[in-house]
Amino acid sequence: MKVLILYDSVFGNTEKIAMAMQRAIAPKHTVTAVRVGSFTTGMLDDLDLLVVGSPTRAFRPTKAVVSLLKGLSSDALAQGIHTAAFDTRVSVEEVNSKLLSAMVRLFGYAAQPIDKQLTRCKGTPIAQPTWFFVEDKEGPLRAGEEERAAAWIGQLVDRLPMV
Repeated sequence: MKVLILYDSVFGNTEKIAMAMQRAIAPKHTVTAVRVGSFTTGMLDDLDLLVVGSPTRAFRPTKAVVSLLKGLSSDALAQGIHTAAFDTRVSVEEVNSKLLSAMVRLFGYAAQPIDKQLTRCKGTPIAQPTWFFVEDKEGPLRAGEEERAAAWIGQLVDRLPMV
């Protein structure tokens, strides 16, 4: 199984999630975790699973993630690549801000638009977009989130058809 975890990170939290995912499945699968700035389209060759993650910045993925995904052709993932999206975010419930809650209801988080773009490129979604919590705007990650990320990617890989 060949897996690519493509991510961007501002304060290092999303990178930690991507690296936890890589460590979790590396012993059994060919897995690469790479920051979006180092991505090349050749990385999609013979790929089984593409996981893309971003911190939520102004209710969206980072500009680098948006630019990369919009730059992919509309059939870039059509050769049977399964996809999944994730983001890192603060918990609106814990922040307890009515304004922030209203803004989130209006604009959402980073994972949903990532998932939409992956589908636009003819990727096959294998899971609903997910998220991992940071304690504050800049982090750190909430305790247990790296372990949750490792379990999540394990579940994704288990869903893939065996070839």
